[in-house]
Amino acid sequence: MARTPATGALSRLIGPDSEAFARDAWARTAQLTPQAGDFSDLFSAAAVDELISRRGLRTPFLRVAKDGSTVPDSSFTSPAGVGATIADQLDDTAVWGAFRDGATLVLQALHRTWAPLGEFVAGLGAELGHPVQANAYVTPPQNQGFDAHYDVHDVFVLQIQGAKRWLIHPPVHPDPLRDEPWSERRSAVADAARGDAYIDTVLEPGDTLYLPRGWLHSARAQGAVSIHLTLGIHNWTRHALAEHLAQEALEALRDDPRMRGTLPLGVDGPADELDFVRERLVAALASADPSHRFRRTRRSRGRAAPLGPLAQHETVAGLGPGTRVRLRGGLEARWEDGRLQTRVGWLDFPGSEREPVTRMLDGEVHTAGDLGVGLVERLLRAGVLVPAEP
Repeated sequence: MARTPATGALSRLIGPDSEAFARDAWARTAQLTPQAGDFSDLFSAAAVDELISRRGLRTPFLRVAKDGSTVPDSSFTSPAGVGATIADQLDDTAVWGAFRDGATLVLQALHRTWAPLGEFVAGLGAELGHPVQANAYVTPPQNQGFDAHYDVHDVFVLQIQGAKRWLIHPPVHPDPLRDEPWSERRSAVADAARGDAYIDTVLEPGDTLYLPRGWLHSARAQGAVSIHLTLGIHNWTRHALAEHLAQEALEALRDDPRMRGTLPLGVDGPADELDFVRERLVAALASADPSHRFRRTRRSRGRAAPLGPLAQHETVAGLGPGTRVRLRGGLEARWEDGRLQTRVGWLDFPGSEREPVTRMLDGEVHTAGDLGVGLVERLLRAGVLVPAEP
């Protein structure tokens, strides 16, 4: 049975009824939620200015779009003076010029560069069970960054400042895969976008919009600068699971001597061998278990929570029985084949340490004396445990 996400980050976006969202909207249809909440703690105009002018961001953390396409990176980047001569850093004067002339600024991967969004995105991804990223779109008044298109991932749109008119149309290609971009169906998208909209609305601050992958959308800022966040959900699909299943089956067939055998001399096609190969492949698929492969891929697609090297050093240096620690967030830690697998590597433990390690996985605060000082030191050094807040 599918797991319904717990309330938390998701409830901020769609309201308290996550059961209804999971049943009626998720991966099915667009959903507008007026006045879902106040998102000023996540992002703001001041955040835009700080990121562009003070953080030394480089491409591709910013894209600039105008008249439906992106402009060359070289038009808004330059070296940043003594000690910062790397040529692809954002040039705030050039960025201002582009924005002044009607370009939309797209701040990408904000979950890596803006701490409040990093924490929120991590929580949302954990609830949904799908990786999430965060972008911001900053559009001058009465301008539009992109023509009608679809994304190959689901999105939540959060209006932060200003207002933007959104036109939403049903898919021309439902549930597109990652390698099926809208540009492959440009004509069909353009034709569909000329029809009656499924949703025609102006998003105001605090409104949210959910769009499954494949749903067509375009947006135009109204009478003031518009800032909205797009939370992109990189969906795990049954097709992806089938790929893992096939890879596991093919790996098993490497141990079959006949499958490793050479085709007969002078073979003109696969017909004579295909029935045999199909029979062996079907048998391998029937017994293959892609769970480990799928979990490894899940771990590789996300990041563990931030770790401060100096705080970690101070905790190791001052370690004692009363030191308070907790499991580092976002590790996807679990026991597999008697080994602790995490996003930062794997660890083996003697039988005597299995029980305290299992307790540590609950995510609660523990003391080094409770878990074992030697064990805690090892886990701190591995980046699995981090100091708990006082």
